[in-house]
Amino acid sequence: MSTGTNLLGGPPPTHLPAHPEVDAALAAGTGAEGVAAAHPAASLPWALLAEAALGEGRAVTAYAFARTGYHRGLDALRRAGWRGHGPVPWSHEPNRGFLRALAALQRAAEAIGEAPEAQRCREFLRDCDPAAPAELLP
Repeated sequence: MSTGTNLLGGPPPTHLPAHPEVDAALAAGTGAEGVAAAHPAASLPWALLAEAALGEGRAVTAYAFARTGYHRGLDALRRAGWRGHGPVPWSHEPNRGFLRALAALQRAAEAIGEAPEAQRCREFLRDCDPAAPAELLP
């Protein structure tokens, strides 16, 4: 029988709400730029834009897209009850947009030589979910 108490003493995992309209638009073939414009509060399209820019060698553009997705994700996490620390599990699909934006921000910061920011992002990603860096970082 579960009491709902976290026996490890930390905050419970934060689970962001789903964005079915974002998922549907992407599945229908709408490009990430169009989805970001239509749903600017969602992290996933910003993460996709950042990942594409990284793949094209446009690190500064990737940094801007990733930072937008990261901050939109922080806003969503706070609305979901997150208080600045605690698990944000990769296994929960709606969390992945934020985690992908955070990983893209780490990679973009590294690419432009912003080592302290890259390290901070790497540590934050690991703090969110120890499994996330293996999924998201080279």
